Amino acid sequence: MAELSLPALATSVPSAWASSPPAKLLTPPDTSRRRAMTHRPLPSYTQRLLRQLRLKLATASPGSEALDLAVVICTYNGEQRLPQVLDCLLAQLGTEHLAWEVIVVDNNSTDGTAQVVKTYQQQWPQDIPLRYAFEPRQGAGYARQHAIGIARSPLVGFLDDDNHPALGWVLAAHRFSQAHPQAGAFGSRIRGDFETAPPPNFDRIGAMLALTERGSEPLIYDPRQKVLPPAAGLVVRRQAWLASVPEQLSLADAIGFRAAGEDLEVVLYMQRHGWEVWYNPAMRMQHQIPASRFERDYLLRLFRGIGLSRHRTRMLSVAGWLWPLMTLLYMANDLCKIARHLLRYRAEAIADTVAACELTLYVYSLVSPFYMVQRWWRQRQRCGIAQRIRARNSRP
Repeated sequence: MAELSLPALATSVPSAWASSPPAKLLTPPDTSRRRAMTHRPLPSYTQRLLRQLRLKLATASPGSEALDLAVVICTYNGEQRLPQVLDCLLAQLGTEHLAWEVIVVDNNSTDGTAQVVKTYQQQWPQDIPLRYAFEPRQGAGYARQHAIGIARSPLVGFLDDDNHPALGWVLAAHRFSQAHPQAGAFGSRIRGDFETAPPPNFDRIGAMLALTERGSEPLIYDPRQKVLPPAAGLVVRRQAWLASVPEQLSLADAIGFRAAGEDLEVVLYMQRHGWEVWYNPAMRMQHQIPASRFERDYLLRLFRGIGLSRHRTRMLSVAGWLWPLMTLLYMANDLCKIARHLLRYRAEAIADTVAACELTLYVYSLVSPFYMVQRWWRQRQRCGIAQRIRARNSRP
């Protein structure tokens, strides 16, 4: 039987009851008192006691999800950048009732990153554990996989060492997860903190540098639009990750000078398995962008890598039997984009930095299918060699 709303129920009662106050008619005399007692927050000392018990449970049983949230900072040679991120987390507001932890994943750093974490641990509050983990495999994808494996909470939020979350970021993340239980991942509202002024028309390529501005209201990402949030400032449901994302990502290793597309690969896997992906504007964050990120050579290499990863991220949302057809359609679309771009900008398509980045993205998206086949073949050869070496070493 379908439930009736209060207005519908009110119209269905006999007319003789119409003059009776609805509250007295539909609600027992002590219901309002019981409701107030149910929603009354626990005393602060009780909240602290419960949080301490959960922290002890998480320590005693590392495989459990006893905490509310784990905030993970993935860093490579972040000795100079890491303290600012830790300070932002140390100053979080409204988290007194939450049991959460901070995990720094050192992604094979060669500087003093480990010592920075050790120094902070000595003065860090005991009721918010600060943990250090080392991941020797180079690449942010490997660092995030490592964090998912050791987190002790159902929610895992990812920050880079140049991300500065607002003071209410942790609280906003937890609240959003409670309001949207089908959200497997949700991203932050990210604005740039520029060391120098960005180039003209930078807004056309800002999203590729993990800047996300989609308004002040929460939005769900439509799978048909092929738009997804970056890993910076992303909060994932650990259950969704473990159920959807394979242990070995195709894009985990570097494409050129850095990994590209591995964060989109993760979110696409979740989306493909039926999890919702959201934009949460209440999770505000500043992305610190140094002047070196605006150098032409850096930007062109970045867009080259993103373009080369495109075939993999495109095909993840396509049925396997449609891959050949969709590959041809995407290539035709890329050719059209290249032609329109050259006709529109002419010489500026090469001379202007932003236009050159866009052209680079289109060109390398076009050749992405051939690159990914070559990459897959090389990875398969390396795996075969590794297996033969292990087999040889295991012989008596």
